[in-house]
Amino acid sequence: MNIVVCGKVIPASSVTIEIDPATKRMARKGVTHELDPAAASAVEEGLRLTEKHGGTVTLVTMGISDATIGIRNALAMGATSAVHVLDDAVAGSDTLGTAKVLAAAIKKLPFDLVICATESSDSYSGIVPGQVAHLLGIPPVTFAREITLDGNRITIKRQSEGGYDVVEAALPVVVTTTSGINEPRYPQLKGIMAAKKKEIKIYTAAELGLSADQVGEAGAKEKVLTVGRPPKRQAGKVVVDEGEGGKQIADFLAELKII
Repeated sequence: MNIVVCGKVIPASSVTIEIDPATKRMARKGVTHELDPAAASAVEEGLRLTEKHGGTVTLVTMGISDATIGIRNALAMGATSAVHVLDDAVAGSDTLGTAKVLAAAIKKLPFDLVICATESSDSYSGIVPGQVAHLLGIPPVTFAREITLDGNRITIKRQSEGGYDVVEAALPVVVTTTSGINEPRYPQLKGIMAAKKKEIKIYTAAELGLSADQVGEAGAKEKVLTVGRPPKRQAGKVVVDEGEGGKQIADFLAELKII
């Protein structure tokens, strides 16, 4: 079983997120990074499946050189190897550009199953996994809170408002995992030392067969036009109950056409 996990390396939770006023992108250089906790759960799920069924787990990510610390964390957890797309040309990629990069990197690998977090913890778009599945030509199986394998078939319990749905599919597929699917293991000293010897394959966009107009700002179809704070909320209306408080509230709600 060859499992690929798409994992994002993001500014650490201790970092105050700042937006570069020139690029209107999140400032990522010069801050501490970590493996996205959502991605760590995806890695953990891959490791649990290979521990039960055998196989390998390969982390695939894109980002600046600072991403190495998050990659090493996944390797220390037990991932077999990693692929890092390291290229200034991919900076400013939108969701589709990101999906193109990840899909191209995955195609360099043998894979039976691709696992992604439902969405990253820094941008929360939730679009990339479906785009990756489309570009790979395999079905997406989404919002998994539990994954089981039986030969060439995968079964998930999909999170829903009323409980969960059971979804089955034949491999290969892209599975997205929800928060709470597991508790990621904490890397032990043995794993940390072993991670230093594991391979991190580095690619540029060109080496993946992607031209400059397909990725980065040049290839982005989504553009951030402005960044600003939301408007300040107006003060609420205070009702002093002197015997007709209920009527005043009802009149106020009627004025808003809520009742």
